[in-house]
Amino acid sequence: MDRDAVASHVPRLRRYARALVGDRYQADDLVQDTLERALNKLHLWRPGSDMRAWLFAIMHNVFVNEIRSRRLDADALSDDESIAAPAGSVDRLEIRDLQAALGELPAEQRAVVLLVGLEEMSYAEAAKALGVPIGTVMSRLARGRERLRHLMAGAPAASGLKVVK
Repeated sequence: MDRDAVASHVPRLRRYARALVGDRYQADDLVQDTLERALNKLHLWRPGSDMRAWLFAIMHNVFVNEIRSRRLDADALSDDESIAAPAGSVDRLEIRDLQAALGELPAEQRAVVLLVGLEEMSYAEAAKALGVPIGTVMSRLARGRERLRHLMAGAPAASGLKVVK
């Protein structure tokens, strides 16, 4: 029964992984590693708790471990990948621009923006999935959204440093 519950989350895991790493093959590897770890640790999942948040937490940890161990170029995006959008709602060029802008975000901001924006998680669910306080989710989301606005407008991102006289 729990294995079926895990399987029901695979499409969301794949979508998040593809948006997170930008490469179809790396995303498939990330999902496979996540599912392998989840199924091996299924006895640790508490019935009644949010399985989606638990699976995304596993994926986040696998992703961070891969970055640390292999120094993945998480900012490289493939031209043949795109973020799924309803047909006709957004121009394909805008999707490419958004994808490129997401690739410019630091990994921790990109993860929060994708969990809240793409996966429609609440701040509490995203905080649980990432293992950080809600306030951290809120600040990363605010900084990530602001940086995306600047990048999408073609403006250079603000450095965050102020000149003191």
